[in-house]
Amino acid sequence: MHPHQKTVLPKRIILVRHGESQGNLDTAAYTTTPDHEIQLTQQGIAQARLAGDKLRQIVSGGDSSPDWRLYFYVSPYHRTRSTLREIGRSFSKKRVLGVREECRIREQDFGNFQVQERMKVIKETRERFGRFYYRFPEGESAADVFDRVSNFLESLWRDIDMNRLHLDTKQDLNLVIVSHGLTSRVFLMKWFKWTVQQFEHLNNPGNCEIRVMQLGSGGDYSLAVHHSDEELLEWGLSPEMIADQKWRANADRGAWNDHCPWYLDEFFDRLPDHSDDDTAA
Repeated sequence: MHPHQKTVLPKRIILVRHGESQGNLDTAAYTTTPDHEIQLTQQGIAQARLAGDKLRQIVSGGDSSPDWRLYFYVSPYHRTRSTLREIGRSFSKKRVLGVREECRIREQDFGNFQVQERMKVIKETRERFGRFYYRFPEGESAADVFDRVSNFLESLWRDIDMNRLHLDTKQDLNLVIVSHGLTSRVFLMKWFKWTVQQFEHLNNPGNCEIRVMQLGSGGDYSLAVHHSDEELLEWGLSPEMIADQKWRANADRGAWNDHCPWYLDEFFDRLPDHSDDDTAA
């Protein structure tokens, strides 16, 4: 944007996992159908329609402006595109600023057709090796997904900063990312600077589960504005991570949480508050 223009931040960034798929119902589907062509079940379609209703309640409720809008980013996989199509039934054309298919938020690549017995052995190996770093043969690791999601986030910020989404300053913008379970967890890991160890304890969202990052009073995003402590615990956040989310709900944008251990203290045995060398500073 022009240097004298103020960047308008989305009120919410909302992550939605796809509805129940044929692969969720029976992993044998992956042996004959490419992952990107796996379709929703009838239950998944119903879940997606319900998610649309829930999304509408979220973006239109509370202190939202009556003139709210949505912009969607969607994984190119069949099940995510179908989920978005059903979600869209809850909104008029006026409310949707646009939609973009985004390959960088696709599912983790598990390696072409997936033979059940072979995948069982591979996933057992992954548990021993570590879920974040283990790379599937002919596929990706969660670390690989982290890299492309990080790249997507840079583009997302440019879209916001340069107002490529054509947002009117009087409107509340809600960015909705329709993606996959691991991709959503990696997105939150990158955004909130969670460590690999913290990622390993996160639970996958359920089909069509909605996770809302909302602007707090100081201009920072937090999961604790919309979600309860109980929900965050169910997702696998530790008490320290939840405390940080509560701090973010009222913190100024760009502020530093001195009480957040993984920002500094976790990486050192002990750092003194002061030293003799500090007197000259």
